[in-house]
Amino acid sequence: MVGLAVLTPLCLAPAQAQEAAAAIDDLKKLSVEELMNVEVTSVSKTGETLGDAAAAVAVVSGEDIRRSGATTVPEALRLVPGLHVARQTSSAWAIGSRGFSNVNSEKLLVLSDTRSIYTPLFSGVFWDVQDYLLEDIDRIEVIRGPGATLWGSNAVNGVINITTKRAQDTQGLYLEAGGGTMER
Repeated sequence: MVGLAVLTPLCLAPAQAQEAAAAIDDLKKLSVEELMNVEVTSVSKTGETLGDAAAAVAVVSGEDIRRSGATTVPEALRLVPGLHVARQTSSAWAIGSRGFSNVNSEKLLVLSDTRSIYTPLFSGVFWDVQDYLLEDIDRIEVIRGPGATLWGSNAVNGVINITTKRAQDTQGLYLEAGGGTMER
């Protein structure tokens, strides 16, 4: 899934809301060549276009996450093709790539704004501890495949980079309400 993040804060002035709606309409009109110009940073640790990246990268935008109804980062990762996401218990997730998924995810490097978020206890990720406000996530970049030569030993099966919005883009009031059970 290739997407482009469109920043649409909840409390926009009418002029800003119209501008954000126009940006979404413009995104729908992009060609394949224009979509290949989406900027990613996870492949070579520098900004480059998706078309120039030397890896298979999936980008899930903040708008994709909002529209999916996901309430946690692992649920948002279910949008990525080729990534295996399974719920083990009410709080434990098994996430993996290339057929190797377990609760620890020690062979999958997970980054938050290019900083590793693994626990030094077993070099894996406690997914129940990663408590992001999904509205603050700009995009999630996922590289499926070996990335250990660039990123280190944890990136044997891939890299997940969760990129959050800048602090100045998250100012203002944010309210969210919901109801139901975990399944509905």
